[in-house]
Amino acid sequence: MDKIFIAGAGGIGRAAALFILDSQDWGCEVVIGDTSRFQLEEANEWIHRGIGHTNGLSAFIMPEDGNPEAFSNVLQDTDVLLDCLPGRFAPAMAKLCLQFGMHYVNLTEYVNETNEIKELAKDADTGFILQTGLAPGYINNLGVHLAETFMNRYEVDKLERLSMRVGALSQFCESPHFYGFTWSSIGVATEYVKDSEAVRNHAIVRLPSLSEPETLNLNGKVYEADLTSGGAADLPEEFKDQVKDIDYKTIRYPGHFDWVKNYLKSIEGDNSKIDQLEKHMLKMIPHMEDDVVVMYVSVSGFDKHGILRSIQSTQHVYPLIIGGITMRAIQTCTAAPMVECAKLLLSGNYKGIITQSQIDPAAILDGAIVRQAYASFHEE
Repeated sequence: MDKIFIAGAGGIGRAAALFILDSQDWGCEVVIGDTSRFQLEEANEWIHRGIGHTNGLSAFIMPEDGNPEAFSNVLQDTDVLLDCLPGRFAPAMAKLCLQFGMHYVNLTEYVNETNEIKELAKDADTGFILQTGLAPGYINNLGVHLAETFMNRYEVDKLERLSMRVGALSQFCESPHFYGFTWSSIGVATEYVKDSEAVRNHAIVRLPSLSEPETLNLNGKVYEADLTSGGAADLPEEFKDQVKDIDYKTIRYPGHFDWVKNYLKSIEGDNSKIDQLEKHMLKMIPHMEDDVVVMYVSVSGFDKHGILRSIQSTQHVYPLIIGGITMRAIQTCTAAPMVECAKLLLSGNYKGIITQSQIDPAAILDGAIVRQAYASFHEE
């Protein structure tokens, strides 16, 4: 029987546990770890409501000082660690995997922490899949899939553009901010402030977030999108020679980005912009449960006859009901690809650092758990 340790009992960690334990063809022991006993008890009750039992599930109180020895009993026979903690803890979790010989999967879009893990685990005997989840993660797998489809269909090996767009939105919003929190407030503030990595004319560039606004019309609904940090994963580095322009943008309802930029103009200095923006948003913007994840990927280029072509994918994913609970769309869209990556690692075919560009897109897009999570979508 496989054993998986999930670090973090919040919304994504408990969703990952539910998907694993609900799977009919996967015998797996799951341990959820967190520093909060209350969070662990709440996660246990939530999973029980979802699938009617907690067989195969146990809890572990993680030490607040991160002492590796305190993890010895629970990790010494663990196969995979799923890191659902805030991104700043990612290198510490990766070190635990190196120490105890485990595979590692994380979610973070944080660039510095990702680079630190790449250096730590480059020669590891176990696999380290980085930046899974929704964005980075699924959206990059979908981008690679569409790029490969385009090149095969039109018999070319170069593309003009790869555009990846994702929005974790509330289903309803109001002025002046036109937004509702459906996931981490610090994550939102961070991606709005840190630079975005992109490709322009086959060269990697760093562009200020919120510096290239655009309007999208998806299934008859109008949205705005703009550059934010982290979502492109390693695609700029891996595909810059094949694709002239690559970028990732966050989708929002019209009016939101102007509201954010107007506030950022009022902040003096750069050192505390993220903290100040988060505090301002938390005063003004409510947390909301009724959410929708909006995705759009577009690939364009010239076919072998010199005709400009384009392939697009548009998805709107809504909350998913499993048993007695409703999982928010952001939970399912983030947790499911992460769990699929754990299954990949358990196949025994991966070791060292595995980035999004190195994963066969079909292994994620056609995975049973991803198909379940993304079942409530409409695609054109």
